[in-house]
Amino acid sequence: MLDPSSGCGFSSKKMYHFGRVSMKIKLIPGDSAGTVTAFYMNSDTDSVRDELDFEFLGNRTGQPYTVQTNVYAHGKGDREQRVNLWFDPSKEFHTYSITWNRQQVLFAVDDVPIRVYKNNAAVGVAYPSAQPMRVYSTLWEGDDWATRGGMEKIDWSKAPFYAYYKDFDIEGCDVSSAADAACVADQRNWWEAPAYRQLSPEQARKYRWVRTNFMIYDYCTDKTRYPVPPRECLAGI
Repeated sequence: MLDPSSGCGFSSKKMYHFGRVSMKIKLIPGDSAGTVTAFYMNSDTDSVRDELDFEFLGNRTGQPYTVQTNVYAHGKGDREQRVNLWFDPSKEFHTYSITWNRQQVLFAVDDVPIRVYKNNAAVGVAYPSAQPMRVYSTLWEGDDWATRGGMEKIDWSKAPFYAYYKDFDIEGCDVSSAADAACVADQRNWWEAPAYRQLSPEQARKYRWVRTNFMIYDYCTDKTRYPVPPRECLAGI
């Protein structure tokens, strides 16, 4: 719940290194402008933070919800991409997932890929592989930037705002004990299999469909921020 006095959030008890995390979420209905509902993984470190973000940016009634993804690696973020969801995410629950392995990070909505961040460490691009992460979700006020760049403010007369969660699931290496170091190094984990190192032809078709029809912002093509595209963009992320 979000009201004028506070937002809220929750986190996993344990930290995980590689694997897949998913949550079914039903977002704030109606006039949700200025609200941010986030579902993400974070390494709980400061200067060398790793983080994988879903941020759902509210909007005025009747306007589409935007989902922003971001990747922090070795303390560097600013890799935002935004996609308008092709359905009303406040009417029913939908599944949002992050699959993270040594080769790539895959963000998906109802198993439809919306973003892939490849491991290009070999060409000097930071990749979040060295640190375990905890799973978080938060609901908070972001009306200084979230909706139309901060032009649309929260209508507090509509508060409290509610987002709903169920069916949290994670399969990954729990690093709470020394024995789990072997799990992290084990190439036989299902998420390290060849099928999860790149998109299948069907996934690639859906990925192109999303990015062709629903992508509204990609930092890779923002020449104001990046006159020279970042190296990961040139590497074909």
